[in-house]
Amino acid sequence: MHMTHRLDLFPDCAVTLLLFKDVRNAGDLRRKAMEGAVGGSWINPTVIVDPFQILVAANKAVHLYKLGKMKTRTLATEVIFNLSPNNNISEALKKFGISANDTSVLIVYIEEGGNQMNREHLISQVDGHQVSLENLPEITNVTEVRKIYKLSSQEERIGTLLDGIICRMATKDVL
Repeated sequence: MHMTHRLDLFPDCAVTLLLFKDVRNAGDLRRKAMEGAVGGSWINPTVIVDPFQILVAANKAVHLYKLGKMKTRTLATEVIFNLSPNNNISEALKKFGISANDTSVLIVYIEEGGNQMNREHLISQVDGHQVSLENLPEITNVTEVRKIYKLSSQEERIGTLLDGIICRMATKDVL
């Protein structure tokens, strides 16, 4: 029901993803996340095409955290920001963070060394059904993803949708 992946460049860090459908309390969850009452990054899964997209964002967030060069205040917010193709923090939080009307939620949390997150506590906060990450394609809004990342059909003929997304995420600091 969840996926945990140890980061290759930071073997002391593990990233866990939890996906939920039929969520009825997204507004409360958003408020709690903003207040810091619940840990982790609370992401809108309709704009995520593959778990690899999250792992790239999390890896970059941990890297910047270790260097002391994060652009946001918390590691959880940095993960959300790193999903965005541009450098506007508030726009990234609006597009990739959860909103009050969302019916699906993706929770991402990073554990480092002995700092363990209470997964059961996070799961108990969500009024919805936890589902396997294999259900992500059913939730993803590909049209919205293409619009956010400004992907052309010509690009998709050369590579995959995921390739274009990762490219935008990786190069946003350069452009």
